[in-house]
Amino acid sequence: MGRQFFVGGNFKMNGTIKSITDIIQNLNNAKLDEKTEVVIAPPSLYLLLAREHLRKEIEVAAQNVFDKPNGAFTGEISAEQLKDSGIGWALVGHSERRVIMGEDDRFVASKTKTALDGGLSVILCIGETLEQREGNKTIDVVTRQLKAVAETTKDWSKIVIAYEPVWAIGTGKVASTEQAQEVHAEIRKWLSSTISEEASAATRIIYGGSVSEKNCKDLAKQSDIDGFLVGGASLKPAFIDIINSKL
Repeated sequence: MGRQFFVGGNFKMNGTIKSITDIIQNLNNAKLDEKTEVVIAPPSLYLLLAREHLRKEIEVAAQNVFDKPNGAFTGEISAEQLKDSGIGWALVGHSERRVIMGEDDRFVASKTKTALDGGLSVILCIGETLEQREGNKTIDVVTRQLKAVAETTKDWSKIVIAYEPVWAIGTGKVASTEQAQEVHAEIRKWLSSTISEEASAATRIIYGGSVSEKNCKDLAKQSDIDGFLVGGASLKPAFIDIINSKL
């Protein structure tokens, strides 16, 4: 059985009750590809709003989750709290949190394990900077990020890997179709050699980095690209076109 196509929408720190309600209504009323799994990640303040009003077949993700079950961690949110609120997914390892918040590979791995142990599914973000790409270190970087998770997590059945070259996020620059496919193929090869053949065949590897309605169809045709993590475009009507990129 083939891997189900997956499209995630990361709203980042954008939106209001009005604008997010409008996005939800647009999604609810749209004709979406029934074969594509869709997950949206609004700011945490609006998670319950999204879950309450969104059609049930679309899932909701938190943009962050902490690596402790509860306690004196001001400003954080736990896997248990998310699960209790009907939120089934969490984003972990996004480059904005790695860079701005200083989250290193070990912390990302710990958060991933805690989220999975708490019953959540995880969108695990990895990717290299422009300097690393120009230094031909892309594969070294993404496999290092994955290796940290592999040291604490053996079951990858509830992980979706999102390859997001840092230099392409929000810049309008997009990895070429060939560049994206090449990295995705290397990630799948790493899964095969490090985790298992089964994990390699089953794990979805999605692409993120200035995905738009203009480039999604070509990217979606690649054998190792199983979907997208969409940033800015997820706030626009074009998100529907990206969800339907396999049609």
